[in-house]
Amino acid sequence: MATLGIGGLEIPESALSFKFVRASGPGGQNVNKVATAVQCRLDLDATGIEGDLRRRLEKAAGKRLTVAGEIVVSSATHRTQARNRAEALSRLAGLIEEARPEPRARRPTRPSARAKARRLEDKRRRGETKMRRGPVDPGDE
Repeated sequence: MATLGIGGLEIPESALSFKFVRASGPGGQNVNKVATAVQCRLDLDATGIEGDLRRRLEKAAGKRLTVAGEIVVSSATHRTQARNRAEALSRLAGLIEEARPEPRARRPTRPSARAKARRLEDKRRRGETKMRRGPVDPGDE
């Protein structure tokens, strides 16, 4: 079984399917008679991707993920099927590369004592400014 290296993963060719449709955009008269736009579908069940990586990939796919568990990537930017197919594969690779790295764990931080003191001083100064505001006494003129 042949595999493709996409986004740093080995994906079996059987997990990918391509559908060519007519596209708007560049192509002149060909746009009305040649199906150059491509829809690339990656079946996640057939890839064997499991666990955290699959969840991150599904999250990265967003609205491109179908109910059947397929990621659909489209391309209609070029005038030929071959270039649109390559473009769709590169978009899919970018999506996979985006999902591959483990997110770093967030370490909660606390403000320093100096930061707390500065905040309280700013609050005190602001409060004093507001306290000095008030109605003007007409007898002061």
